[in-house]
Amino acid sequence: MLSFSIVKTPYQIRQELAQKIRVLRKQKKYSQLELAQRANVSLGSYKRFEKSGQISLEALLRIAFILDRLDEFENLFIPNNMAEIEKMFRNGK
Repeated sequence: MLSFSIVKTPYQIRQELAQKIRVLRKQKKYSQLELAQRANVSLGSYKRFEKSGQISLEALLRIAFILDRLDEFENLFIPNNMAEIEKMFRNGK
């Protein structure tokens, strides 16, 4: 029996993210070296990222900043009920 899933694995998401950033880099006409230098990331780390999707969060954020996409990270992991969380902080709980 075949098993199918629409849930992506972390590996698949890493690969897709690396591919998307590669496309954005090319749209800006940056070489790998130029983007790495602008983001203050070693060229080896950047090349590894495009190949495997593996990179530190700090380096990824710097790359996103150079590509004018840093704001997209602000929408990650937003709690479902932000008002309830704000109330907990106001009440000191």
